[in-house]
Amino acid sequence: MNKQLIVSSSDVMGGTPVFAGTRVPVQTLIDYLKGGESIDDFLDGFPTVTREQVIAFLDEAKEQIIRMAA
Repeated sequence: MNKQLIVSSSDVMGGTPVFAGTRVPVQTLIDYLKGGESIDDFLDGFPTVTREQVIAFLDEAKEQIIRMAA
């Protein structure tokens, strides 16, 4: 993936990791999913984040977990 997915800058949300091009913390997606909400619910609440960003984040998280377990 050439485009940066997650960014962290002290100028944006005090350095909290956010979806690139937004001010939406990645932790917010995790909290939504952990609470039983759907990706669609998250996207409805945070329209600056795209479905592609969410899916790419989840795919990357999955790949990292698989690599750690190997």
